[in-house]
Amino acid sequence: MTQPPLLLDCDILVGHDVTTGRWSRPERVREVFAGTGISGGVVASLRAVHFDVPSGNDEAREVAEGNGWTSCPVLDLRDPLGAERELDRLLGSSQRPAGIRLAPAAQAVEPSYPSFGHVARLVVEAGLPLFVEGDVRVVGPALRGLGARVVFLDTHFYYLGDFVLLARAEPGFHTSTRMLTGPDSLEIIAAEVGAERLVFGTRTPFHETYSVLGRLLSSKLTAAEIAQAGSQSLTKLLEP
Repeated sequence: MTQPPLLLDCDILVGHDVTTGRWSRPERVREVFAGTGISGGVVASLRAVHFDVPSGNDEAREVAEGNGWTSCPVLDLRDPLGAERELDRLLGSSQRPAGIRLAPAAQAVEPSYPSFGHVARLVVEAGLPLFVEGDVRVVGPALRGLGARVVFLDTHFYYLGDFVLLARAEPGFHTSTRMLTGPDSLEIIAAEVGAERLVFGTRTPFHETYSVLGRLLSSKLTAAEIAQAGSQSLTKLLEP
């Protein structure tokens, strides 16, 4: 019997989504993970995304510690000076962050704004990977030329070609599998730029975890490529 691959999720959110009124509570995430065999992953706080960055980041750290997950702080692109201070606070803490999440659309900041480029450069200079929400066709070009390690969390299979074009030129560009459920989406990326650019992500409980997992496990990728996407790509990105 084939051993199932280790699965780590690059896109766990906890807290209250103020745009929909929905909640993501740690116990619900644990329940879904137990049913799917997902072992853990990277968690960020919706409180930090929407209205209170420091306390939200502290919340994410507490949730991560309580569940054996990895916390991923958020920076406020609406307040680049505050983002500088928060990044300094995070880097000066006893637990250096493994990565930083950016949410330009949720914070109504265009990637062309000075604040976006400034904050992204600070994170890259700190040696941390970026986990970035938003349309890859808009966000991706703004991150070219920085030497950034990035996971695009919202790459849709309609924009698969755009991601491939970006990733060919940027070895640090990766994509979550969350929205790559179209025919041969995963296989095309693996063939064009390598399975190491695929990072398993589900955004439980705001997305269809089971369908994302089912698409990966039923793909035409090799067992080694599935293992790469399932956890190894993320593990490598989180290495100091």
